Amino acid sequence: MPQGERELPRPTPETSHFWEGTRRGELRLQRCEACGTVYFPPRHFCPKCGSTYVSVFRASGRATLHSYVISHLPAPGFEPPYAIAVALLEEGPKMMCNILECAQTPEALVLDMPLDVCFEKINDEITLPQFRPARES
Repeated sequence: MPQGERELPRPTPETSHFWEGTRRGELRLQRCEACGTVYFPPRHFCPKCGSTYVSVFRASGRATLHSYVISHLPAPGFEPPYAIAVALLEEGPKMMCNILECAQTPEALVLDMPLDVCFEKINDEITLPQFRPARES
């Protein structure tokens, strides 16, 4: 990794459906067909019951801000201040992300605020799911 660039995820066979989805502007999750658990991150078995009878589906893209910390320290690929956040997806799982299109302040980043997924294309292989404040519809 060249100095000054952010470290990127490395797709694996278990996560390929997820990364294909983000490239298409879709947030994909998995559901256990044995017990109904919806989970993230991707894996070939259910983290609750261990079943390998799982399916992939397109998530709504809606979430709420569960938690965050604002970093004022420089990091490769990030301009401080930036929020490292946890979004609680409408379907149940939590996902680490950054909050875009929003001031990176405690006044703007209100816990439980509604969020919508957005996608940040990094290169031809990686498009990161991020979140932004939900737009009024």
